[in-house]
Amino acid sequence: MIIVTGAAGFIGSCLVSKLNSLGKTNLVLVDDFSNVEKNKNLAERQFLNKIERSVFVDWVKDNNPKISAVYHIGARTDTTEFNVEIFNELNLNYSKALWKICAKNSIPFVYASSAATYGMGEFGFEDNHEIVGKLNPLNPYGNSKNDFDKWVLEQAFQPPFWAGFKFFNVYGPNEFHKGRMASVIFHAVQQINTTSEMKLFRSHNPEYKDGEQLRDFVYVKDVVEVLIFMMQEKKQCGLYNLGSGNSRTFNDLVQTTCSALGKATAISYIDTPEDIRDKYQYFTEANMNKLKEVGYAKGFTTLENGVKDYVQSYLIDRKYY
Repeated sequence: MIIVTGAAGFIGSCLVSKLNSLGKTNLVLVDDFSNVEKNKNLAERQFLNKIERSVFVDWVKDNNPKISAVYHIGARTDTTEFNVEIFNELNLNYSKALWKICAKNSIPFVYASSAATYGMGEFGFEDNHEIVGKLNPLNPYGNSKNDFDKWVLEQAFQPPFWAGFKFFNVYGPNEFHKGRMASVIFHAVQQINTTSEMKLFRSHNPEYKDGEQLRDFVYVKDVVEVLIFMMQEKKQCGLYNLGSGNSRTFNDLVQTTCSALGKATAISYIDTPEDIRDKYQYFTEANMNKLKEVGYAKGFTTLENGVKDYVQSYLIDRKYY
């Protein structure tokens, strides 16, 4: 039996779909299933059971199921939420409870951390355990992820295998439900189809031109490939970056999206809101050497190919992965 938390969400549902394609249907899906729009991500999926997030920990204790793996993808991911208690409950304490279950029952545990832990990148973007305690995330979401990473590294009582992945800017299908938290590509398609142009944040850093801010964009199909590889191979416990390893500009992103739509590129720039301006990241790029060193040999989808697949295969006709 394989557990997937956050199973109805963006990355979780793509993981479920990939597992199904590999013949894995012995899945128990965990989430808050009250969002009708989000549940559409699971409409065609095969699984054993769906368990509400709020009762899952007790369900495991009461049923003592034979669990072979836990993919803990679920989390509160809203970077504009500033209620620390929400993050303590859903991201930190819930994750600790799952870790303890896996440690007690010898269950391999793979979980979602975040590149938000790196803050402004003062210490670089290397998945080195030595810098985890020094990192300064920019918001409560990032803090919650880093707090769990720090807690994990302090634990003597561990699952037989564990890995935490620092997701960079993940994009791809199954994010129709995400609203303002959806990827820039998703919003670009909506804006371009409605207004024939995309608005991007103006640069307030003299080292970067407007729209030349850089991010490591990684296709969700690559993300789930890595998660499954690590759970299967169980090479080395630890924290790992999960990006493409190549930073690209937002201008590139919009130009690629317009090309996928068959439309001319049109970009305008607006001021970055003052309340986030001093915490705005101008550069992120995952150092992927650690993952390669444990044997992950597959390449990562280029931005051009990933955006084309996402837009033409899923967004235009509103299809799910």
